[in-house]
Amino acid sequence: MNPVESNPHMKIKLPLSLLAAASVALSSAAFAAGAKTYEVTGPVLEVNDSMIVVQKGKDRWEINRDANTKVTGDVKVGDKVHVTYTMSASDIEVKAGKGAKKEAKAAPTP
Repeated sequence: MNPVESNPHMKIKLPLSLLAAASVALSSAAFAAGAKTYEVTGPVLEVNDSMIVVQKGKDRWEINRDANTKVTGDVKVGDKVHVTYTMSASDIEVKAGKGAKKEAKAAPTP
């Protein structure tokens, strides 16, 4: 006899645990939904504590990393890796557009 069939509580616990796991996964996804994620796969050209360089076709992809970057295994040059990353702005400088200069000249002086 199947242990789940012999214990009616198991029939209830399994769907509830699956529902709880799905709920946690969805809330985590909603919380982290700020920036779009991207992926790159290829051999490692360079790696250190602050970055990893991956070859994708003819392109060299240099991606920053830090102590919070989750790494599974010991990454070495030559290993094939799959990197998931987000783009993050480090500096934003506002420049006046073409229309802004004309508007500034048109403003009356007191």
